Amino acid sequence: MTFDYHEPRTLAEALALLDRYGEDAHLMAGGTATVLLMRQGLLRPGHVIALRAIDELGGIAHTPDGGLRIGAMATHRAVERSADAFAYSPALTDAFGSVATVRIRNQATVGGNLAHADPAQDPPPMLSALNATVSVRSSRGGRSLPIEELAVDHFTTSLAHGEIITEVILPPIEPGTRETYLKFLPRTADDYATVSVAATLRFAPGGTIAETRIVLGAVGPTPIRARRVEDALRGQPVSRARDAVDLVRDEIDPIDDLRGSAAYKREMARIWTGRALAQVTR
Repeated sequence: MTFDYHEPRTLAEALALLDRYGEDAHLMAGGTATVLLMRQGLLRPGHVIALRAIDELGGIAHTPDGGLRIGAMATHRAVERSADAFAYSPALTDAFGSVATVRIRNQATVGGNLAHADPAQDPPPMLSALNATVSVRSSRGGRSLPIEELAVDHFTTSLAHGEIITEVILPPIEPGTRETYLKFLPRTADDYATVSVAATLRFAPGGTIAETRIVLGAVGPTPIRARRVEDALRGQPVSRARDAVDLVRDEIDPIDDLRGSAAYKREMARIWTGRALAQVTR
């Protein structure tokens, strides 16, 4: 297939191109998903707008309030190896380091991953567990939304045409918070997960659970917050964790595929949520 290739140098230029070519334009970040879709004949854009030359979309750094900013064009490998990201949360760098192979991580970008909205990807559950927000820009202005509101279905986001993800902002982590990311791989290390679990947990002064966020990947059309589990744990001692974990079976929406039946995935979600909680409560 043929298409016109554009490589703008600024965000303003990229937004102008999106407005000019409308539905015939497709953004390309790292290209790992775009190239595959084009090879399969699932994507046939007339104009490809590459974002790799836009410096303002890159970078990883602490924010003044103790949070973390990750530019949309930062690669997975850059986050995995970032001293600032590791200081913010080792579980975050673990999640990015769990993606496929080093070759893919060197190419795939944070913004491209989020815009692709594959429910089996590793970073989104961890970013959601850390309460991240996504900054978006268009020629009409900018907006910020919780990362939980970005993916709305398999490979579908709430982004309007003409919008570009510019950065991910992670808020400061409250003292005493523990985080983990676990991924169950029944096949090879570069395969998608059968289930993944990201969890954060903070204890109250008396030893009860003050707050927790639990997000599962690969078991629904989007990353899924286990809100019933969270509610059952809040204000309770650690000993309640085992009973609360059973609730996760009814919160997810897995399908039968090569990585297991829906029933199998529900059981694996229960087991791996239990393991994640064991890590953050010991």
